[in-house]
Amino acid sequence: MAEPAFDALLVLSFGGPEKPDDVIPFLENVLRGRNVPRERMLAVAEHYYHFGGKSPINDQARALIAGLREELDAHGLRLPIYWGNRNWHPFLADTLREMKTDGVRRALAFVTSIFSSYSGCRQYLEDIERARSQVDGAPEIRKLRSFYNHPLFIEAQADRVRDALSGRQASIIYTAHSVPLAMAETSDYQKQLQESCRLVSERLGSSEWRLVYQSRSGPPSQPWLQPDIGDVLRGLDRGADVVVVPIGFVSDHMEVIYDLDIEAQALARERGVNMLRAGTVGVHPKFLRMIRELIGDPRSHAACPADCCPAPVRRATPQVIAG
Repeated sequence: MAEPAFDALLVLSFGGPEKPDDVIPFLENVLRGRNVPRERMLAVAEHYYHFGGKSPINDQARALIAGLREELDAHGLRLPIYWGNRNWHPFLADTLREMKTDGVRRALAFVTSIFSSYSGCRQYLEDIERARSQVDGAPEIRKLRSFYNHPLFIEAQADRVRDALSGRQASIIYTAHSVPLAMAETSDYQKQLQESCRLVSERLGSSEWRLVYQSRSGPPSQPWLQPDIGDVLRGLDRGADVVVVPIGFVSDHMEVIYDLDIEAQALARERGVNMLRAGTVGVHPKFLRMIRELIGDPRSHAACPADCCPAPVRRATPQVIAG
């Protein structure tokens, strides 16, 4: 494989608290300038406290970086890997300072967000430019393309579903983070999700699937994507067999382990529904290989169009609470 015309890889993620004292400051970072009631923030804080005040997302980022390091080294791709977050340490601007000190001039960014939307694409581009403006001589950063339909992502997700089923039969419920309708209308979020679900289902040979949403965080007066997974579970027949696939998430972070493994699972038991939960792609070898291939393919380095995933017109920009 030819050496790319970049001298580093930046893993760019959402970030999350590492201990109880981090929880409220982290959520305040996430929600700064957003029209989210404080009681909603405190309710979400309880999700983190349930797990000792620590989100799994940072450890999952560390595991991804370790896996990528092995994958790149095994194929002679000599790129240092850096890690920066939107909402918690290591903050992106601090990472860019480190990269500048190390002499990095041009880096590719792998963003741990699969589907195009303002929160999942354009806002990360804004984060990069904001952080670069804070660091004199900051390296150029080019975001790798969206990978929602990459064959290796599809195969890795299909493998996770097979692992969960272990030969059993069940209908498939794919889940993704709900977003405001105003945000969905300015991006290909729903279109890309539907395509990913279709492709994974084809790999599995299944025609019994549907896409639902989870983890909405906006005020009741604001329309968000539906149906909600809770409403769907309530509508299933007692004894139904389903496998829930959090296809909208790269790793098993807070929305997965709390909103699905605790809340949705409790509801399924209450309704007499047999719910299995598939894993996210995480550090699946095929997923790591996909990232390596994106790094090595110049077609994956093309800059996003200037008008991609624009912020929807609204009184306040909603921030998806994640991580």
